[in-house]
Amino acid sequence: MYRWHLLIMIFFSCLINLQANNILSSEKKAPYNFTAEVKKGEGMHAFLRRFAVNNTCNIDEFSRLNNFSKDQYLIAGREYKLPITIFDYDGKSIRSSIQVTEWDRAVKIKEYNEHIFSKGVRKTHYADSKLLWVPHHLLACFADDDVSVVKNRSDSANGKAVATMKEGDSVEPNEIMGGINSTYEIDPLYGKEYEKIEVVDNTLKDKVFYIVSGHGGPDPGAMCNECPSTLCEDEYAYDVALRLARNLRQHGGQVEMIIQDKNDGIRDNKFLKCDRDERCDNDKLPLNQKKRLNQRVRHINNLHAGYKKKGYKEHVVVVLHVDAAGQSARKDVFFYHHKNSNTGKKIATNIHKTFEKKYEKHQKGRGYKGTVKSRGLYMINYTHPPVVFIELANIKNPKDQQRILLSSNRQALANWLFEGLVR
Repeated sequence: MYRWHLLIMIFFSCLINLQANNILSSEKKAPYNFTAEVKKGEGMHAFLRRFAVNNTCNIDEFSRLNNFSKDQYLIAGREYKLPITIFDYDGKSIRSSIQVTEWDRAVKIKEYNEHIFSKGVRKTHYADSKLLWVPHHLLACFADDDVSVVKNRSDSANGKAVATMKEGDSVEPNEIMGGINSTYEIDPLYGKEYEKIEVVDNTLKDKVFYIVSGHGGPDPGAMCNECPSTLCEDEYAYDVALRLARNLRQHGGQVEMIIQDKNDGIRDNKFLKCDRDERCDNDKLPLNQKKRLNQRVRHINNLHAGYKKKGYKEHVVVVLHVDAAGQSARKDVFFYHHKNSNTGKKIATNIHKTFEKKYEKHQKGRGYKGTVKSRGLYMINYTHPPVVFIELANIKNPKDQQRILLSSNRQALANWLFEGLVR
């Protein structure tokens, strides 16, 4: 009797182990295609748009994966394979995780993962979950046109295109990529979706950047009152300033935002609401223009003196404006510096060269007509650190407006400014 009990116990033990092994072996191991359930009322485009993969390359792959013809209807409640491959993230870099060499490709994969994380499409950041989502178009169609892929991406939250490019302008995603020993900082100034700042390295830890967005408070700067929604220079300059500051902080730069609006943060809207609540050093901005300029100059110089005492030797002031000229006048990004500042001239020239290179890449044959000149402006004359004064576009010109209206273009401006500053 004991022998029979023993045999039965051994049998069930083997059966349980066999089942456990089958379960373990059936678990998905990266890389594999992500699957998701279709919501009621979702067609194919809406389903793919929810995961920000609604473009031609991904639609074709979705059809192939699911043996699905484009005239078929999705069935609510059923799971379908998405054109998104899940890879293990090795904790070092995106390139080593998926075995690619191109920096631009890895940057776009990072941007995609942060975009769907910020929108709540995926619940954990890839650095925490160790799982990387890679859309098919960034694997198979990347070489076709790295701009056109992004053109068709839609914002799953509001259904509006976040990158519809116009002649003369181009999008380039955030050129910052996670690396070894990344850390995070939280700063509400950058807004809810951008307050988590990944510090990927400390290459800029010895440099101080004083970022100044022009006008603000009682002075909106240049305006377009004839536009579908009133455009105010200070709002667009501030948004680019925040994006640039965030890029610099991702590489350990000491960044001082001289003008701040704690209610705004980085915004992805096309039309940015005009307001008057910007502050400098926590104080309201004066109505008088000279007092307003002196306020920010004084704040920069005080900060500069403090950083010098701490041993910082490299400083630069970046002043961002949006120009106002005739409606027919196109203005490529142009730069001013102090006539006696070799450092200021060098910085302006480096950024100018970066823009030349980017235009040649993204708008081949268009030509870039931005300039570098000296000019005796108040902010240039009276600040102690070297200054580069930048005009981003002509707010009156419809084609120039695309450079600042589209959030993807504002990010591209910030990225290119960043690259020029750290050359």
